[in-house]
Amino acid sequence: MASIVLRTGFDTLQYEIAEERASALGRLGRRLEAALAALAACPRTENTDRKIRDGLVEEAGYALWLLIVQRESLGLNDSSHVLRTYGVPREVYVRMGPGRSSVRAAKIAAG
Repeated sequence: MASIVLRTGFDTLQYEIAEERASALGRLGRRLEAALAALAACPRTENTDRKIRDGLVEEAGYALWLLIVQRESLGLNDSSHVLRTYGVPREVYVRMGPGRSSVRAAKIAAG
């Protein structure tokens, strides 16, 4: 890793903020990958438990939403890149956003 010389405290702060932004994108990307892998492991068949599969689609949609929101907060407004890169199925894209279970969990956490 190259040595970086930071001249001021402000430079150091800016560098640390950039590191955290990159780290957050990485974490959210890995979360989406894991959710999509879990969904792929539960293909839609007549033997598939519909509730389980719907939950996996909802989780993947939530993970997608988190990544898209983080990217947009950084000025990366083209979500088509994410959809192509991660191979997001249409059923996940249309369910993107906080699902019923994530909203319910947030209400419980809020008290």
